Amino acid sequence: MKEETFFLVREDVLPEAMKKTLDVKKMIERGKAASVADAVQKADLSRSAFYKYRDAVFPFHSVVKEKIITLFFQLEDRAGTLSELLGIVAGAGCNILTIHQTIPLQGRANVTLSLNINGMNEDINQLISRFKKMEFVDKVEILGSGA
Repeated sequence: MKEETFFLVREDVLPEAMKKTLDVKKMIERGKAASVADAVQKADLSRSAFYKYRDAVFPFHSVVKEKIITLFFQLEDRAGTLSELLGIVAGAGCNILTIHQTIPLQGRANVTLSLNINGMNEDINQLISRFKKMEFVDKVEILGSGA
């Protein structure tokens, strides 16, 4: 099987049929058209052109894979601990996707963070090491990673 080669191309140089194919795919994805026939009619594109390009042209954001990591923390229940933790995450260039914190019991709270680490400006091991050195962090673990 031949390996696929991809190119990043500016929108203004794409043929009109490819641009309209992207519009049709967006209409279908967002439920703005009841069928392919409806969407191609709205976009003024032939069905054959849509089927020719539908598996060959994609918006840039849909092909860039996000790097996601989930971290588990056990923290001392002190004012400002979560805020300080999140500040370090943001300072490392991570984008916080989800935060889950349990109700503190016996002076401890569990926090789970899911992070997009695409823009991270340091190694994950360095970041974990920084967390472990924090006075209020009792435990930190990587629960999972992937996209």
